[in-house]
Amino acid sequence: MDHILSKLLIYGSIPQDTILMQMGDICKNAREKTQTTDELIERCFQQVKRILIIATDYGFDENLWNNYLTFRLIMDENPFSLTCEKEGAKDGSVNYFAKNDFKAFRQLFHYDFTWLENELGINCFSHLLNYKAIGKPELMYNKNVSERVIELSRALTASEDENEFFDHLTGFYKDYGVGMFGINKAFRISGSVKGKVGFHAINNMEHVMLDDLIGYEIQKKKLTDNTQAFVEGRKANNCLLFGDSGTGKSSCIKAIVNEFYPQGLRMIEIYKHQFKDLSNIIAQIKNRNYKFIIYMDDLSFEEFEIEYKFLKAVIEGGVETKPENVLIYATSNRRHLIKENWSDRDDMESGNGMHRSDTMEEKLSLVHRFGVTISFSKPSQKEYFEIVRGLAERNGINIPEEKLLSEANRWELSHGGISGRTAQQFITYLLGSFSE
Repeated sequence: MDHILSKLLIYGSIPQDTILMQMGDICKNAREKTQTTDELIERCFQQVKRILIIATDYGFDENLWNNYLTFRLIMDENPFSLTCEKEGAKDGSVNYFAKNDFKAFRQLFHYDFTWLENELGINCFSHLLNYKAIGKPELMYNKNVSERVIELSRALTASEDENEFFDHLTGFYKDYGVGMFGINKAFRISGSVKGKVGFHAINNMEHVMLDDLIGYEIQKKKLTDNTQAFVEGRKANNCLLFGDSGTGKSSCIKAIVNEFYPQGLRMIEIYKHQFKDLSNIIAQIKNRNYKFIIYMDDLSFEEFEIEYKFLKAVIEGGVETKPENVLIYATSNRRHLIKENWSDRDDMESGNGMHRSDTMEEKLSLVHRFGVTISFSKPSQKEYFEIVRGLAERNGINIPEEKLLSEANRWELSHGGISGRTAQQFITYLLGSFSE
């Protein structure tokens, strides 16, 4: 295996501590007798365990070795794979080197571990090649990742030669992308190091769809129309969803990401203390073949917080223009985002019947940089009951309507008042009660 790995060029920058490189080293030591049998068995078991952990995390099935190799290939961000993501495979000399690499990977896909198992008296690799996962697929957080990796793994395994291997893999890069952005929907960031931020996939995002959200049809359409224009490459605006808590603002944005994910929409969630990294985040994603929503939940600022200045500079007015594949979507319980005080009026100027305060204008100007503002107000009692009815029907709760609404009314009086969130909590309570 180490001889095969030594042939890799474009895909050759593989860290030594990876499963693939460790297995290459194990095979070399087993062949050259430079480690004891017990040491080699222990190392094999460690790598098998690592493969099983990845398989569990991502719901891999069938041939776990080939699933792992496929996962490595679709996560490898190199100049060739990134070009394929953005433009597809092009004719050029680089294809010669890529196909040489794929010839080597085909050998790895069909690698026969029998000699190693016989040498060490183990059979763990045979079980990896015909693995049956346990658990329900619909409960997997990474179902979309699992399905795509397994489907591509089958195609690569069945490839007749490196040319067919090339077509399958480059086609995947063009359709879905490469790296974590290609197979995940949403991300958070860690701190930046030398101007480069780290992205971490959010694997357990709620799988809510717009049809799951009852009511607020006008608001949903306004948000959907803007996002549709964005993913289709037309002009679109930054969005601010503001209004009462519990009215579904955050759920709408999660639903939008779920709805448009197949069309290349991705979401990056950031917090106020990370606004200073906004420019670095945008610099790292501006040339990728995706549309990114930078998402800020429950956005508001106290009078002493100045992070909003970073946000204002990025949205509009900075030296560098915000790229066309990035929009900012925010939710807030405040219409004007920044807390206003009477002291803000200390610099009030009057003249020609007009009154102007520089402090107030600066604070209000942040809201004006969101081209689309959508108001989510608390539902009326009638609308609240409609939400309860809809959720009850959707969840198969079959109790008399009069009793349902009476209990819903009693629930909201002691659980924060009328809102969509209160209605959902009430339905959750009923479902829990029925299961007892």
